[in-house]
Amino acid sequence: MKKILLIEDNKGITEGLCDTFTEPEYELLTAGNLKEAGALLSEHPGLVLLDVSLPDGNGFDFYSERLEKEKTPVIFLTARDEENDIVKGLELGAEDYITKPFSVRELVARVNRVFLRRKSDDSSSVIHAGSISYDLDKKEARRDGQLIALSSLENRILDLLFTNHDKAVSRNAVLDCIWEATGNDVYDHTVTVYMKRIRAKLGENVIKTVKGIGYRVDSDEAL
Repeated sequence: MKKILLIEDNKGITEGLCDTFTEPEYELLTAGNLKEAGALLSEHPGLVLLDVSLPDGNGFDFYSERLEKEKTPVIFLTARDEENDIVKGLELGAEDYITKPFSVRELVARVNRVFLRRKSDDSSSVIHAGSISYDLDKKEARRDGQLIALSSLENRILDLLFTNHDKAVSRNAVLDCIWEATGNDVYDHTVTVYMKRIRAKLGENVIKTVKGIGYRVDSDEAL
């Protein structure tokens, strides 16, 4: 399902797009202002349709302050049709810039093009699990966009879990990971200690215990 966040204060447009982007192909989240939109970013939309002029702020600023950091693709959908605004939106890094009034069919085609391009983009390596995101390439964990400080060994364990997201990772695999990193004798209790430390930094619900096996990270992508 393609999850879209629409940030738009015009109720007529919002209602029309709710009728357009329907299940089972789409899930449309809606926000009438930037405060509501900020709260919905935790849902990890695959695309944001963003108006520029909103009751509590400017869409350009919101893109720079929140969406660019989270690497969320954006299509500006706005009545601001001056060349300077269009150029600014595209130079910020938006996927597209569509001016109102717009063709619904054209909008749907452009939305689908973004999702298709993102699906085929092998450079996308960020796995989301609730408020936590983990970049498999950069080996970085973040909570709501903020970098989480992890020791080298904690990060190796987390990388193992996120690399195998949605699958159970055995305690023995975690033991091997610790042994490979330290070269020292490793005991079963060592795994428990490190998992406790990591959970304290990420939150208790990110890493699930699989009884009799080990641990699992359930990604948002699998939901």
